Amino acid sequence: MDLVDRWVSLAGTDTRHIGVDLDARYGEEHRRYHTRAHLLAVLNLVDDLAPHAADPDAVRLAAWFHDAVYDPERADNEERSARLARRMLADTDLPAEVVEEIARLIVLTETHAPDADDRNGQVLCDADLAILGAAPEAYATYAASVREEYAFVPDEFFKAGRAQVLRGLLELPSLFHTAEARSRFEEQARRNVETELMLLSA
Repeated sequence: MDLVDRWVSLAGTDTRHIGVDLDARYGEEHRRYHTRAHLLAVLNLVDDLAPHAADPDAVRLAAWFHDAVYDPERADNEERSARLARRMLADTDLPAEVVEEIARLIVLTETHAPDADDRNGQVLCDADLAILGAAPEAYATYAASVREEYAFVPDEFFKAGRAQVLRGLLELPSLFHTAEARSRFEEQARRNVETELMLLSA
C-alpha cells in the first residue's frame, strides 16, 4: 500500500486530495530525514502503540501532519503544520474537537513532553522519537541526515547546538512515555545519544 492509499484507508476516499498533498510535502527536495520514510516509520509505530492511545485515529492523523511543513531555517514548523491541519481538515466530516486534538498533538512534537495522563500525546511523541532507539547504523544515518538538513549552519555552531539537544535528552528521566516504547527503545536510545555526543566532542 503506497502512502496515498494508506491515507485514504484512514481518512476516506473523499479526502484523497489531502493525502496526495501530504505525500508531495514529505517528498520535498530539501528534506533528508523528515521524508516519506520517516512518516512511514512514525505511522507504523503509532499502529504498534495504538492500544496505549485514547484515540488512535486522531494520533494517526496527527502523525500525517506532524512534519507536513518543514523548513530547517524556521523555528515554527510545528505551529505551521498545525495550522495546515486545521485548514485542510476543516473541509472533512471530522468533528471540530477532533481537529483541535490533532492540532494540539502536532504542536506537542516540538517539545515531546506530554503530560502523564496524555495518552495520545505519549504515543505520538514515542513514535516520533523512536529513531533514537534504532540500531547504531540506522541511528548514524539519521544523525547524518539531520546534519544535511542543517547544511547552512557552520560546523562549530551545529555541533554546539546539537550537543545541547543531546545532553538535554540524556538528562530526562525517560526518553519514552509508554511502557512498550521504553522497553523497546530506551536502553539503545541512550547508548546512541551518548555515542553521538562523544563523536561531536571529539
